[in-house]
Amino acid sequence: RFLEQFKPECHFFNGTERVRFLDRYFYNQEEYVRFDSDVGEYRPVTELGRPEAEYFNSLKDFMEETRAAVDTYCRHNYGVAESFTVQRR
Repeated sequence: RFLEQFKPECHFFNGTERVRFLDRYFYNQEEYVRFDSDVGEYRPVTELGRPEAEYFNSLKDFMEETRAAVDTYCRHNYGVAESFTVQRR
């Protein structure tokens, strides 16, 4: 039995002044490829991730969407959740 997971993460610094988006892929609890918005492309974490990184990076529309995730996913969701978290302090 094998398990594959992906985990999108948003890291916020000083509210939304600085945002970092990570899109991490795991196979059997081992990360094998990752997108880091600070880098701007997918990078292999293990040799298993090399073909996946090359494939993802070759998809122009997919990469545009992934690079935009800092705004479309992270900042958007920060705004939605802000009223439930940050403002309740």
